[in-house]
Amino acid sequence: MRLVIARCSVDYAGRLTAHLPEAVRLIMVKADGCVAIHADGGAYKPLNWMNAPNRLVEGDGEWTVVNPKGEQLTITLHEVLSDSSHEMGVDPGLSKDGVEAHLQELLAANTGTLAEGLSLVRREYPTDIGPVDLMCRDADGRLVAIEVKRRGEIDGVEQLTRYLTLLRSDPAMADVQGMFVAQVIKPQARTLAATRGITCVEVDYDELRGIESNELRLF
Repeated sequence: MRLVIARCSVDYAGRLTAHLPEAVRLIMVKADGCVAIHADGGAYKPLNWMNAPNRLVEGDGEWTVVNPKGEQLTITLHEVLSDSSHEMGVDPGLSKDGVEAHLQELLAANTGTLAEGLSLVRREYPTDIGPVDLMCRDADGRLVAIEVKRRGEIDGVEQLTRYLTLLRSDPAMADVQGMFVAQVIKPQARTLAATRGITCVEVDYDELRGIESNELRLF
């Protein structure tokens, strides 16, 4: 992990254009190539970023980050206040709570509830940036990477997007599809998933466990 605190301005060109005027910001360059620019506020979300895979070129007072889609992030360094690197090692990944872990287990045993003809290849499919919850094949034989959450929010869609970007960099997995699964998926997460070509599926945890609903039924 490289951490650079600098007075900088940032320009993005791609699906749209965006400009961050000169200010002191934190630039993070992660081992997987992800570059993110943070302000001292705004919680966890960066002001701008470029996910891996990409190419970072450091020029005299200017960094250029380009990805395979042709998007470009230009960081103009007016003054570097701090520049440090830290070896963080391999992250063990997020420990899921009981419900989320059990939900993943139930779905692995009942993949047909997500899509007809879907079959399990492997749980916790390993990648260099963490395990994909479920790797499956659909009825047409295509690989489907599935991220399972208890609550489906934007963070989960971003996580799955990172997995898909990395997996698709392997020619043998170039057509891998994405599926985001949760008990409840927020509208913002659905909208973002749709722009990324990711399928969203809501599941009933109790139904998967074989528990009858308390709702009244005619038969």
